[in-house]
Amino acid sequence: MIETLANALPHFRNTNSGQFFLMAGPCVIEGEDMALRIAEQVRTLCDKLQIPYIFKGSYRKANRSRLDSFTGIGDEKALKILQKVGREIGVPTVTDIHESDEAALAAEYVDVLQIPAFLCRQTDLLIAAAQTGKVVNIKKGQFLNGEAMQFAVDKVRQSGNEHVILTDRGNSFGYSDLVVDFRNLPAMRSFGVPVVMDVTHSLQKPNQSSGVTGGMPQLIETIAKAAIAVGADGLFIETHPTPATAKSDGANMLPLQQLEDLLVKLTRVREAVR
Repeated sequence: MIETLANALPHFRNTNSGQFFLMAGPCVIEGEDMALRIAEQVRTLCDKLQIPYIFKGSYRKANRSRLDSFTGIGDEKALKILQKVGREIGVPTVTDIHESDEAALAAEYVDVLQIPAFLCRQTDLLIAAAQTGKVVNIKKGQFLNGEAMQFAVDKVRQSGNEHVILTDRGNSFGYSDLVVDFRNLPAMRSFGVPVVMDVTHSLQKPNQSSGVTGGMPQLIETIAKAAIAVGADGLFIETHPTPATAKSDGANMLPLQQLEDLLVKLTRVREAVR
């Protein structure tokens, strides 16, 4: 499955290594220096471990609990930073879009367009993303099972684009918790697309009374290992040098300095189950 992505993504490194691929970066683009520093450090780790790498970062956060929550530094400014990361660090980039008219704009700057989980059934958004010709990463809604994502895949394929990724980010469990049902990964993989486990978002504690999402980052290693063991093609991990000061999703991020140890363990799991 990684080989199919390699045909669509420039600079997709180490595609013949047999390892999972990694989407990793900050939740939202906070500034150029930080984005470049994270991307360079993660790329160095991934090259060392022969893990194909895609840098992720939202150019704008549209789904926030409170009106005063940070949403971004400006669309064009953030998109240009993503473009610079791709060019200077030499890795593909991914960002999420929220409205149909954002697809063509974002496609000018990044390699992968991501459909947020809450929007995975939005037909016009899926069609617009598909028509750019970019890889489309669709996050599975917290309200859906894996089998239901066949229809999202069909919308993209029937719009003329075969480059689709599906990402699981857990399922709603009551009002303020998520659980991961690992049956969803093989179910989605049966559609003939690469399947990713969004490790950090699946550990969120949404809908907190404070209006700030909580998280359980101590379980990142557990969820990541389990995902690789059941056949995930890739992992999605948000990481930041200092999660406590991150402007979005800091409660469930992995500290950047802990990433190498985690990736080493995960490559061993991958080798054991191959």
